[in-house]
Amino acid sequence: MFITETLIRVRYAETDQMNVVYYGNYAQYFEVARAESIRNLGLTYKEMESAGVMMPVVEMQTKFLRPAHYDDLLTIKTIMRELPVDHRILFEHEVFNQEKKLLTLGKVTLYFVKIGSFEKTVMPETMRNLLKPFFPEIN
Repeated sequence: MFITETLIRVRYAETDQMNVVYYGNYAQYFEVARAESIRNLGLTYKEMESAGVMMPVVEMQTKFLRPAHYDDLLTIKTIMRELPVDHRILFEHEVFNQEKKLLTLGKVTLYFVKIGSFEKTVMPETMRNLLKPFFPEIN
């Protein structure tokens, strides 16, 4: 299993009149956390695109348990429970506030596709090799 944590401070512009983070901002929070988790592997999303592969989101589920507020320091835990075997990759997200209370759960499914044709493809070998140590059951 591959797990990373990313910190995000809630900005005033991300809240609504109730001083609660607007629900649409969670898609951006999850994206930042995914990009940082890939970076923590030693690869950047930009490098993957340079190699001809991109990852569009095809499905997103979010469950809101508690609100986040302006100036909260959020910890976004990103979890990959399984190493992808085909064109799909699933990231799970857990959002905690500075008191370590679980606020939000998310699941985001992306596809690996070839740039230009959008033809489904498999995970780039570079990324697979960087992830393998986190999944000893397949080595």
